[in-house]
Amino acid sequence: MSSLVDIKNVTKIYRTVASEFHALKGVDFHLAKGEMVAIVGTSGSGKSTLMNIIGFLDRCTTGKYLFTNQDVSNLQEKELAQIRNKKIGFVFQSFFLLPRLNAMQNVMLPLFYRGTDSDVAKQKSLNMLVKVGMEKFAHHKPNQLSGGQQQRVAIARALVGDPEIILADEPTGALDSKTGQDVMNLFAELNRDERRTIIIVTHNHEVSQQCQRIVCLKDGKIC
Repeated sequence: MSSLVDIKNVTKIYRTVASEFHALKGVDFHLAKGEMVAIVGTSGSGKSTLMNIIGFLDRCTTGKYLFTNQDVSNLQEKELAQIRNKKIGFVFQSFFLLPRLNAMQNVMLPLFYRGTDSDVAKQKSLNMLVKVGMEKFAHHKPNQLSGGQQQRVAIARALVGDPEIILADEPTGALDSKTGQDVMNLFAELNRDERRTIIIVTHNHEVSQQCQRIVCLKDGKIC
């Protein structure tokens, strides 16, 4: 399998006037295309920091990050934002759907920021809603949807730009166990049938066990 992410001896230090906190301490992480990987750890372990670096929401203090064999460690914020928009799809615990927009409009957002033609964006968004079983709710606003339905819309939004990686941060955390399992089944289907590369950040043992590989973080190190 071809390499998507190579993180080599990465550290992340958050500094204030009075102190500094070492969130990551010499982390090495490799992700191949088509993998479904869980990153696990307790609060403060560094798992969210690692996810943010992988997803270009933050940058490492020292070390090297190769994305599709390109060194992105020292790129400018504008360049990182462009890669993030085109190559990374995000799914969050709290969904982050815009309340004033309906499901289709929420799914269209990444394409809007790319400048995609409106009619093309609408068709792609509808296709993604069909994929996640939400086409009947295309014109419903988030407050008209259940938690599980909102998460499916969020997954459709993550998929619509055909990203290299889907990064899911506690994607079942706000859902009951049955609905959460439905969402995990959808991720597994996307990975199995479409070879989607998926990283799931979680503290849930049952969720992590459904991934092909588990990476455990403790005190900023892979354990």
